Amino acid sequence: MNYEWLKVFIAAFFEVFWVIGLKHADHLWAWLGTALAICVSFYLMIMAGKRLPVGTVYAVFVGLGTAGTVFSEIVFFGEPLKLIKLLLIILLLAGVIGLKLVTGKKEADVQGVE
Repeated sequence: MNYEWLKVFIAAFFEVFWVIGLKHADHLWAWLGTALAICVSFYLMIMAGKRLPVGTVYAVFVGLGTAGTVFSEIVFFGEPLKLIKLLLIILLLAGVIGLKLVTGKKEADVQGVE
């Protein structure tokens, strides 16, 4: 996998933490952790966007972050799992994977990525 895409996946991982932190943080250390996760997440996304198509980077970042957040809410916070929610997350991930697949080497070469 391309190193720049790894940055996007790690950024999405941190996005899950800061989104959960925005909802559940209730003391200084939790808020500081949330702020740190925001900084790491956006820094990695911005760095990846310098070498990859920005629209695709953002779509993958948000899609993976959304899926991860919904999954975390279900697993760790007792959010009910509904079939329609699961199907929509699968559809979202299919769109993210599709965007990643159609963002081929030719587009990356135009932006200076080898």
